Amino acid sequence: MLQAIGLTSARHRGLQPAVDDLTFEAGPGCVTALLGASGSGKTAALRLMLELDPGRGITYFRGRALHRVAQPAREVGVVLGDVPGHPVRTARGQLRMLCAAAGVAASRADELLDTVGLAGLGDQRIASLSPGMDRRLALASALLGDPHTLILDEPAEGLDVREADWLHGVLRSHAARGGTVLYTTSDAKEAARAAGQVAGRVVSIDGGRLVADQDVVEFARTRLRPRVAVRSPHAARLAAVVSREARAARRSVEVVTEASSSRLSVYGSSCAEIGDTAFRHGLPVHQLADEVGDTGPAVSHVVPGGPARRESGADGTGLSEAAAAGTGPDGRDPVGSGPVGSGPAGSGPDRAGPSGPGPGRAEGSPAPNAAGPDLPPPIRRRPARGPLRPVRYELRRLFGVRTTALIMAVALVASAGISVLLARDGRTPLPNVLAAWPSLLPLPPAAICAGLLGALSFGDEFRYPALAAGRGTVPRRLGLLLAKLAVSAGVALLLALLVVVASAASLRLVYGGDLIRIPPNVISLGVSWSGLTVGCAWAGLLAAGIFRVTAAGVAAVLAVPVLMVPLVQRMPKAPTARSMTGLPGRLRELAWPHWPHETDRWVLAAMRVVAHPVGTALTLSLSVLICAYLFTSVRGRVRW
Repeated sequence: MLQAIGLTSARHRGLQPAVDDLTFEAGPGCVTALLGASGSGKTAALRLMLELDPGRGITYFRGRALHRVAQPAREVGVVLGDVPGHPVRTARGQLRMLCAAAGVAASRADELLDTVGLAGLGDQRIASLSPGMDRRLALASALLGDPHTLILDEPAEGLDVREADWLHGVLRSHAARGGTVLYTTSDAKEAARAAGQVAGRVVSIDGGRLVADQDVVEFARTRLRPRVAVRSPHAARLAAVVSREARAARRSVEVVTEASSSRLSVYGSSCAEIGDTAFRHGLPVHQLADEVGDTGPAVSHVVPGGPARRESGADGTGLSEAAAAGTGPDGRDPVGSGPVGSGPAGSGPDRAGPSGPGPGRAEGSPAPNAAGPDLPPPIRRRPARGPLRPVRYELRRLFGVRTTALIMAVALVASAGISVLLARDGRTPLPNVLAAWPSLLPLPPAAICAGLLGALSFGDEFRYPALAAGRGTVPRRLGLLLAKLAVSAGVALLLALLVVVASAASLRLVYGGDLIRIPPNVISLGVSWSGLTVGCAWAGLLAAGIFRVTAAGVAAVLAVPVLMVPLVQRMPKAPTARSMTGLPGRLRELAWPHWPHETDRWVLAAMRVVAHPVGTALTLSLSVLICAYLFTSVRGRVRW
């Protein structure tokens, strides 16, 4: 059961809210269509339900608000637009990554690919999927957690008839198993077709307000009516003739002139009768076909001396003179579902005005006016939740695209080539040769590529927000941050090791094995090399997380040697510097668990790394970035 109570969008610059006191229900075992023209507030209503936009109101999912659901992916499946996945990621890789985020087994991805008909296209790139395949993948993403409720925004938009029928069948199947389905559409005929003929409902809105809440049978009877579509260059004359003959024969016939003025919609007649009338009066007819028309909510106007004309409608049709007076051929209101006189704010059985309780405010339901006697509670835009399995999610995100392998390959090839060139003259120290770090470069290729991979860790999240579809951002959770730091550090260490091995192998191949020898301070050099690559990866990661763009992370990495190192080198030095000899021993005395004496060498190596100008600059940069990241997180009211 989904209950939306008093949904009202926040006002912007004095404009009317996109959604105004909208209240309705979507029951289990039922497909509910939220019907409205473009700009009527359908998408805004969904975003209010999902707490993506600020406003007022409350939405209960089986009696609980969304922010009180421990695992939302297992309660609500959402499709807002296209799949926000990386274009080069495969369909299977995208679903497996989202499985880690939802905390379900990776095998669920293959099950859903088979369910939505993409079993043979699991290795297809997202960018190469057709609109129909993209909708299928989006639906599979929403079904990963086996949710009870499905919320979809225009799921059949751009699909052909066959794909749309398949989608409607899946929605009805989910509802038949006891689930709740709510989707938006602007096509009244699609709403009736998707909801089914047994247990479907159609909620019509206009201007962000509830117009009608009907079961699909009542909706089809009151709003979808058979008609004859006529196109003629003399449409006005033909409309007048048909109306005059209908009045003379005392037949209930409605003639509607559309905005194009060359097309008529005739209700209560047939193609044969219209064709005979046009033939008798010598009027040419270019089109004559039976259709099902939508008499959707619109403002009607009577044109004196001629047929009625209306300014807007769901499919561009209007109402006749009888409809303009408020009655149809059967004596009912053709716009809504109630009897004559029940306007949008009336009290008919299928309407809920702003002052009425509406279907969502039944007796005994929770009071929505926690903020005041007349106002529903506020809706705050809440931060996205982090993945339930952050390390697994980050590994699948990182290695699910070929960019990671390509960057690492470029780093290895560039480092091997630079090492061979540096060793040619014999004047460059061996550590610099193995690291492929000439004096002309601010950083070695391995450090730059590690920083780029770190920047992509957050940069791709903001560009393709798989964790927070529709929010345009990613959660600043501690678990996600720690997972990204750990995975980026591991990749940086692996890259540093592979670069040294590749450089040594290249030197051995070109110059022989005499050039390679193990230096006595190999531990200090290893710590320095590891600290440089990991520090660059973390600098790129944190900067991209702060500024939400990959370029900012790369700029932060390059700023270490270009800006910070000269700044550190220009700092005034004391004429007599004090020595830190014996610091590891004093730290051992302060520490409760006593570490072995071999650890002293590692502590001293780390101290020498920090004392180096590049190490000092990198340490300062990381400190500033960590503080900035925490500041932006606290400012964004992040709940860790």
